[in-house]
Amino acid sequence: MDKLLEVRSLSKSFGGLLAVDHIGFHVDEGETLGLIGPNGAGKTTNFNMIMGELSQDSGEIFFQGEEVSKYPTHERV
Repeated sequence: MDKLLEVRSLSKSFGGLLAVDHIGFHVDEGETLGLIGPNGAGKTTNFNMIMGELSQDSGEIFFQGEEVSKYPTHERV
């Protein structure tokens, strides 16, 4: 299957607090993915980086094989 979404080594800090530390995963076409974890684990931060609401400190985001990390939110959705 082709990768629909791929996240490579995303990281995000807020004022020295590491919220997301080099997370990586991919979702194939037709696949469903759920992120679970306790409060403060970085689920919403990860989603907001993928959608472009937050910029990542490092890492890359690919959609259908194209890097979209630098695209503004309105071009990602």
